[in-house]
Amino acid sequence: MTMATTTIRIDYTALLDQFDRSRPDVVAEAIETALREDGIKAEASDIFSHIKIELPTSQLAAASAVLAELQVI
Repeated sequence: MTMATTTIRIDYTALLDQFDRSRPDVVAEAIETALREDGIKAEASDIFSHIKIELPTSQLAAASAVLAELQVI
């Protein structure tokens, strides 16, 4: 059985001042940690122009709630 995966991309310029845009690796790690603490099997990484978050599509709604709470979406 194949699991569907969703990718979320967040532009660095959309991040609030609470995030240190000069340290995108730290921002990605903080987002991944917040998602995992809520039981979401996500991987976040910093890409040249954005944060890339990959997660099972079945957890998209829960991940959206966490990302909205973090004010990144």
